[in-house]
Amino acid sequence: MDRTPEFLTQAHDERDPSPWLALYLDQSTPLPDDVKAAWLADSSSGSRQYLLPFLRPIARLTIILIQIAKVFVPRNWSHSILLHRLLAWGLKRFVSPEANWLILRHFHLGSQILAFIGRNSPAPVATNPLEPADIDALKDEMFLKHDLNLFNFVIRLNTALRDRGLALCKAEKVDFSMIREPGLRLEDMPQGRLNFLDLQSAIELFTPLYQLMLTDNDFWRAANSLQLDETIGIYAATILNAPEHLILVNNKHPLVPLSTLRAGHRLVIHGLSTEMLHSLLQRMQAAHQKAENAGQPETTLYEQPLA
Repeated sequence: MDRTPEFLTQAHDERDPSPWLALYLDQSTPLPDDVKAAWLADSSSGSRQYLLPFLRPIARLTIILIQIAKVFVPRNWSHSILLHRLLAWGLKRFVSPEANWLILRHFHLGSQILAFIGRNSPAPVATNPLEPADIDALKDEMFLKHDLNLFNFVIRLNTALRDRGLALCKAEKVDFSMIREPGLRLEDMPQGRLNFLDLQSAIELFTPLYQLMLTDNDFWRAANSLQLDETIGIYAATILNAPEHLILVNNKHPLVPLSTLRAGHRLVIHGLSTEMLHSLLQRMQAAHQKAENAGQPETTLYEQPLA
């Protein structure tokens, strides 16, 4: 089935320009063309336009009601395995191919970014990569492990730096070897008649379920892991000595916890930030290889434009 977005097949009308085509052609946001096309196709879908405005307030009200109900439930009540089986079932049967592709990519890209920081730190630390090959692989508590990985990485990295009296700094020779395309294909995602739900609607629907079937600690940690976007962005920018690349990473201050009611929207921002940071690393990797092939000194590498 051809998944070319409609805005790429229609002729440009100057009296009625497509906002999606403008965003696709714009190069100020660093994303590969195939990722940007999938993201905008998902964002311009009828599901997001007509269904999301109704789902979002219902989902947020449900979060409030579940929080009240959990006052009367044992604190450690949790059904993580069942949760992940339900999430995988829902993704396979109701979520659009573009959204599923972006979700699976997120685990791979996040793992690569953590590996990049861990390996280029003056006190290198190991990571636990999560690289699901398909939606069924998510049943292995992949969403919960993703949140645990992030916090454990920040703790291990900074413990190692503190123990050696070091601080994260610009790497003299940057290792990009872990940065690569995940190898996941959009055409391999489920494409049944009911696979219509866009990414944001799916996240809004799944967030209350996530809250219901995990402990309060696990849900709170998942919601507040989103505020580490700036933290991870700062780590990468410090290693690369390129602070200007943090401008599009904006998921609120990590020291100011936010309400879980907006977790769905912020999770979308988290996914997009990860895609953009990975794309920037790919561009720098290409510039690094080009400079090496030309015999250019390493010290001038990051003074080059990335476009």
